[in-house]
Amino acid sequence: MSHVKHAVPDHPIHDALATRWSPYGFDPRPLPAADIRSLFEAARWAPSAFNEQPWRYLVARREDEEAFATLLSCLVEANQQWARQASVLVITVARLTYTANGKPNGTARHDVGLASANSTMEATSRGLVVHQMGGILPDRARELYGIPEGYAAITALAIGYAADPAVLPEPLLERDTTPRPRRTQDEFVFGGAWGEAARLD
Repeated sequence: MSHVKHAVPDHPIHDALATRWSPYGFDPRPLPAADIRSLFEAARWAPSAFNEQPWRYLVARREDEEAFATLLSCLVEANQQWARQASVLVITVARLTYTANGKPNGTARHDVGLASANSTMEATSRGLVVHQMGGILPDRARELYGIPEGYAAITALAIGYAADPAVLPEPLLERDTTPRPRRTQDEFVFGGAWGEAARLD
């Protein structure tokens, strides 16, 4: 990777978590098929409620220009501007009901997120980057790909190699070079009452 926004954690964490970040700048070189397969294999082994595995993925490689353009068109315009340089684009889809009984799966979206997080950590361990985005056009994705009822397009992923931020225009340059802010644990890890920091020491 040409550039890494390394986190400065308050407590020790795995290096793949500390070096994970979501760039806007991508080097458009091809991604080996073996790497792509391993990212989806990591997703495959994510946990899910009742082992439902509700994740589905629509994927396009940059080398396949027609398929890539189709998937790119399912992103909002602002995301298309930078994501077009990624090596691989993905749309995540969730099955919203349980296979066994057809009842609503209340954790489907959560479980798709877990699977995509697995892929992201696998990518980071390989020197790759993943930028996850919520700015997609779900209705267009459903129309173009024939996503059936009972399934919903959730997010998109841009996958590849980080580019040197110097190639980016403002304000993307600023986004790729400023520190990654995070709330402290006291702001989100609660104990005896809502808003009361947990006493873990």
